[in-house]
Amino acid sequence: MTKNPIFRGAATALVTPLTENGVDYAAFEKLINWQIESGIDALVICGTTGEASTLTDEEHRSVLKFAAEVVNGRVPIIAGTGSNDTAYAIDMTKYACEVGYDAVLVVTPYYNKTTQKGLIAMFTAIADASTKPLILYNVPSRTGVNIEPATYAALADHPNIAAIKEAGGNISKVVETAALVGDKLDIYSGNDDQIVPILACGGQGVISVLSNVVPKETSDICHTFFRGDVKGAMEMQIKYLGLTNALFCEVNPIPVKAAMAALGFCENYLRLPLVPMEDAHEKILLQKMREVGINV
Repeated sequence: MTKNPIFRGAATALVTPLTENGVDYAAFEKLINWQIESGIDALVICGTTGEASTLTDEEHRSVLKFAAEVVNGRVPIIAGTGSNDTAYAIDMTKYACEVGYDAVLVVTPYYNKTTQKGLIAMFTAIADASTKPLILYNVPSRTGVNIEPATYAALADHPNIAAIKEAGGNISKVVETAALVGDKLDIYSGNDDQIVPILACGGQGVISVLSNVVPKETSDICHTFFRGDVKGAMEMQIKYLGLTNALFCEVNPIPVKAAMAALGFCENYLRLPLVPMEDAHEKILLQKMREVGINV
């Protein structure tokens, strides 16, 4: 069974413009339109980078609905609907399906964690309730839970489980996963410093923080690879490595919020427990942006 890719290339894990008064919807619309006009392949709304964990339930739904209306089918859109409360994840997944999302991104449960058996049960329950495909999101550095290759294989035959966002950082595990799931699950890099390595493992693209700042260029890394120019793609990966590292010198999305504020897309406002980045780190970030030709 081959599933149609949700997207190929780069999907931006988009920041959510916030102020002390709430979501800045005018800034959000401007940002979405700029991303699409810049040639991004897809958008992820309310992921980690979108500060979904500190949005109220009402804001979460409102942001999802607003973004779907602004995108209006121009590119695939993916909703972050994961939670450590499976019932809530099911509820948000159903809502995202209702308001027009092409897929949902479901992270492993954090804090309460679970076993591999529990992961299979949780993802199956959410997939059973969804009318759109799931991307399973593995980010053990944040959640304390790792999806093992055998677990991916156990889930791969579910008709609503279509893909993996792999941010575990272990390329050997990606190779093992690719061997086990074949063409049943698409693999997306969840780390901007591993785009080309994961494409080389058969990946279909990246769900990216970097592409908030350089959407066209991040997409170009993928499509250069797809055209068969592996060396060219790797040269681009390396060109943006300094900027990528600066975007992760503090916990995401602290640096990317500073970068997007410097570009004029939003306020450099984060919700506690996140706080704006250290001045010294921000100077390095802005310098790395300038080095790749960005005017800030």
